[in-house]
Amino acid sequence: LSLFTLVQFSNQDCMGATGDNGSCLTPAECAQRGGTANGSCAFGYGACCVFMVSCGMTVRENGTYFVNNGYPSSYDGTGSCQITLMKPNPDVSQYRLEFQQLSLAGPEPVDNICNNDQFIVTGGGPVSPICGSNDGNHMYIDAGSDMTNAITLSIVTSGPSFSRNWKIKLIQIPQSTVGKADNGCLQYFTGVSGQIRSFNYDPATGLQLSNQDYSICIRTEKNFCSIQYTQCADSGNVKPFRLFFHTDGVEAPTDAGNRGFCLDYVQQPCTNSLA
Repeated sequence: LSLFTLVQFSNQDCMGATGDNGSCLTPAECAQRGGTANGSCAFGYGACCVFMVSCGMTVRENGTYFVNNGYPSSYDGTGSCQITLMKPNPDVSQYRLEFQQLSLAGPEPVDNICNNDQFIVTGGGPVSPICGSNDGNHMYIDAGSDMTNAITLSIVTSGPSFSRNWKIKLIQIPQSTVGKADNGCLQYFTGVSGQIRSFNYDPATGLQLSNQDYSICIRTEKNFCSIQYTQCADSGNVKPFRLFFHTDGVEAPTDAGNRGFCLDYVQQPCTNSLA
């Protein structure tokens, strides 16, 4: 009498051999869905299937990585690289874009405008283009109510030679989950403590990007009623942020010393007083 072991695959999350996240699938299903086997799972019976896309591709798989041409090598060229995000099911409400790597040419140094490189989001509400160094930052994008609503992510590169890298993890957020951001929040933070940084923030070389208009939201955790902000530690004399008003043609139109802002936050229990 032969004994057979039945192994069931529930498409659970897994970590591949390279440290990238994927889904535990049979090798055949991984190949059929356009993924790459990256290590094993399910006691060696399954493949940790990692999904990576680059220019011109359409994304329906949760947890897909959007990478530059030639990744993991850098990209130094002129052009437009775009991908399209499509819902795999009606319950997808938002996309979280995790910038594990997003290193583009920075803004020009006079008006801090992204003239050469740009990361552009279209189809999910107004989002101002960004550029520069944004490793570790994120965005939440509205997926729309229609199954046919397409979100386009574009990276436009031009200007002088520059070693660009991008690796953006694309996470689908269901409508019925505590991880869903409030409407209108481009950035959404959870947990009793964390750090908020503006796009292209760097205390030494960063520049606050012009024409940015967005909301940063922090979820109130249970039994916490207030929040305290402190300036992030840095090696310079840069303030966490500065309001600059240009009222006439005599005053300088920009603040050349504004590197952006960085704030550490800690939520305070309801019994605490910040006074």
